[in-house]
Amino acid sequence: MAHLTAEQTEFYQENGYIAPINIFTEDEAQALREELEALERDNPDAVTGKNRNNVHYVTSLFDRIAHHDRILDAVESVIGRNILVAGSTLFVKEPEQKGFISWHQDARYIGLEPYNWVTAWLALSNVTTENGCMYMWPRSHHQGQRDHVDTYGEDNLLTRGQTVMNVPEDEIVPIELKPGQLSLHHPWVVHGSGHNLSGERRIGFAIQSYIGADVDQVLGKIYVQQGRGEDPFGYHEHTPRPQGTMRDQDIMFRDQANAALQEIFYHGAEKRGKY
Repeated sequence: MAHLTAEQTEFYQENGYIAPINIFTEDEAQALREELEALERDNPDAVTGKNRNNVHYVTSLFDRIAHHDRILDAVESVIGRNILVAGSTLFVKEPEQKGFISWHQDARYIGLEPYNWVTAWLALSNVTTENGCMYMWPRSHHQGQRDHVDTYGEDNLLTRGQTVMNVPEDEIVPIELKPGQLSLHHPWVVHGSGHNLSGERRIGFAIQSYIGADVDQVLGKIYVQQGRGEDPFGYHEHTPRPQGTMRDQDIMFRDQANAALQEIFYHGAEKRGKY
């Protein structure tokens, strides 16, 4: 069982994030990483570029992770038992890669309301300040939506390079994780990550997002899977879980879901980025 303690839940509510949460053992995390790297060898384009979005629709590996009971236990502590799996992204920073994630809020462009949802981020490698870990601005979620500037930066891994300006550097906190550890963060907490300056890969899998069944999509259409509990509201189309890896029908659906997601992320944008 990986339900949050009362102290962890209180910390999350006050600060907008909680980490680390122990989910997988070191050996379990290593096995998951080896499965990912075998997938990359066998299917070089499977989880790169735009295909890093919604990887749980086309791989048994990330499907199992997204529906894992230990992660769902932690999520349930934050948003309740009726959990829908609404999206995922694989973030890999290669050694000495310049890619970074600018300061942003997940809720700014994703259109999920009300804000009874959470982003889960699982480390499949060591995640350190040197290799580009996430940083959180504690308590920044209490002020709700902040202005963002769309930069479309060359090395920015976000869709629009969306950036919150003037983040106080003396208040941010690094989220360093060991393989198999998880972080959870609130839709409105300001966060980002830097370049990988190390000689090692930094591998993270984000389930973005786990949403409560009461959460609707107000900017377009998303697809969901039942993670736990029930869906008494029926706002979204439910989709089956994949029965294998990189099956043609699953790839076609993943591409359909990603196209719908692009319409949401670029809603009102002057142009579209590479993700």
